[in-house]
Amino acid sequence: MPDPKEPEFIQPDATDPTPNAESTGTEPVRAVKLPPPEDAVKEGQWLQTTLHQWLDKEFLPEIINEHIAARAAQVFVRQRMEGENGLNALVLAILTEMQGYDFSKSFYSEFAVANAVGDLLLDSLGIERCCGNTDSDDETPAG
Repeated sequence: MPDPKEPEFIQPDATDPTPNAESTGTEPVRAVKLPPPEDAVKEGQWLQTTLHQWLDKEFLPEIINEHIAARAAQVFVRQRMEGENGLNALVLAILTEMQGYDFSKSFYSEFAVANAVGDLLLDSLGIERCCGNTDSDDETPAG
């Protein structure tokens, strides 16, 4: 009889029908990394402008959108200056820090803003949002 104080861990079952990369022929999604910044402040200015335009276009142009974009860009620049290049980590940092932001006068939430930043960065890298393919992955040789 197992000791009731010691937890029993479930061992992987070889008969588990859950599909995995080997059985489905798919590959895991590659982590997306931005190139090291040449000028993090310039990148932040681009992000602030682009995010502000996106926020205004999605719903209504409002003054609060400018403040949201500025705050997200500030977090982004700090992360980039600290050496963060991973897209997932950058998006999570923005999400985490925007949780303290007062969105009561906005149509948006920290999740919408962080996801928008991720999409804008993917677009800037030429990576398709849904599948992680670059534009060059779509090119097939003529034959």
